[in-house]
Amino acid sequence: MHRLRTDRLLLRPWYVTDADFILDVYSRWDVQRYVGVMPWMMASMDDAFDRLTAWNLIDDGVRGVWAVTESDSGKLLGTVVLKYIPASGTNLAVDLAGETEIGWHFHPDAWGKGYASEAASAVLRHAFAHGLERIVAVTNPHNLASQRVCERIGMRHAGVTDAYYDTRCDLFVATAA
Repeated sequence: MHRLRTDRLLLRPWYVTDADFILDVYSRWDVQRYVGVMPWMMASMDDAFDRLTAWNLIDDGVRGVWAVTESDSGKLLGTVVLKYIPASGTNLAVDLAGETEIGWHFHPDAWGKGYASEAASAVLRHAFAHGLERIVAVTNPHNLASQRVCERIGMRHAGVTDAYYDTRCDLFVATAA
């Protein structure tokens, strides 16, 4: 996995020693409430290790799941994911093979500081530099904070869709320049 740096952040692979942080973030309703059709909160370290294992399988040299840390202190802040997105809904008949999604989840202590936008921008640059042409983000229609991040990182709103995750989402799209 490529390590990515910004002015304030280091995006790196997840380590086994990060499992406590993963459990802390993904066991919070305020983090999970907009994720998926039926939000699910982690309940155990086994859940955190399972998630860590699944994330490590995504890494293909371009796509992956990054731990976002402060570059000076190493303090964990959140997650940015770049992965294939599964089709669903009315678009099951449409060839969406190769569609790539960007997403982020941050600890509430890191909210409102621009970390999600900074980290997601770095991942978008990485994706385009490695040949990806189109990246999508899907948000719960009520998740205004994530929609603002999409706009700040240059994604354009492309309407409402049920093409992913068997639910209606606001779709944002970024294309390579």
